[in-house]
Amino acid sequence: MSYLSELRALVGARSLFSIGASAVVQDETERVLLQRRGDDGLWGLPGGGLEPGETFEQAARRELNEETGLDTPLTFWQAVSGPQLYHRYPNGDQVYFVGGLCRGRLTAAALEHAVPDDDGETLALDWFELGELPTISANVNKQTLSLLRAEIGLPPLVLEYSPPPPGGEHLRELRALVGPRPLFAPGSNVMLRDGEGRVLLLRQAHNRLWALPGGSMELGETFEQAARRELREEAGLEVGELRPLKLYIGPEHRFTYPHGDVIDNVSQLFEGQFLGGELNLQVSEVTEAGWFAPADLPPEAELSGPLIRANLKDWR
Repeated sequence: MSYLSELRALVGARSLFSIGASAVVQDETERVLLQRRGDDGLWGLPGGGLEPGETFEQAARRELNEETGLDTPLTFWQAVSGPQLYHRYPNGDQVYFVGGLCRGRLTAAALEHAVPDDDGETLALDWFELGELPTISANVNKQTLSLLRAEIGLPPLVLEYSPPPPGGEHLRELRALVGPRPLFAPGSNVMLRDGEGRVLLLRQAHNRLWALPGGSMELGETFEQAARRELREEAGLEVGELRPLKLYIGPEHRFTYPHGDVIDNVSQLFEGQFLGGELNLQVSEVTEAGWFAPADLPPEAELSGPLIRANLKDWR
């Protein structure tokens, strides 16, 4: 049983994050490979949900092979998120897609050797010009194809969505239903730098260790919106431009809280410039703040988990 299917058995049709990967494969004439889906009869990109321990590239390549019988190296392109990626399946299940788009190439003739899956998930496969697309399933596919169309000067596809009103604390509410089991936790961290090139770290109340401002995404947020909210909630700060630096995913970024809850981070690291102002710490979560130069960072043993250590190692 897949990760998402196991959750569904515990929580029903309620809205969940669906962490998925899409295989964006084009041929030598820039046509895109699409599959006709078995659940709604419409067309979309090969792809599907991640399993714990996978990266976006690994999941996209696995899904491409399972759904088409084809294989090619895939490279991470970008992540997509936000309220426009809300989707309600024909069976009533609701998700907010958080997608990792991965790109690759195949020759047009490779389709002659395709072997669609035999479980009804893929009804047909074909190449399509970006300006002559069929009826597309789900906004995550429409947004991805719109990004491709923008590269050649074509307008975006129309997105239609009506997500439910924003809820409360998604991860906390989910924990009450599923217990400490590993959960994908999409979120963001902020590398906030001051005029001297130092970075802001916050000492967390729950483990007394240092971390970057950041945290988990709420349903309907984008990575950037989550980053801005967490910076405002934890440190009382606003920031101008946020520049995405790197997306972290994979088993090396799993984190176990002191009380036993386990999360698999899917985390976008942003960089921003400190614009001034007084720090106003959220005392229930943060006990101390400090500005650190690259050469003066706390020792690794005082950093909160593998994700924060990786963030700061890459920055340094």
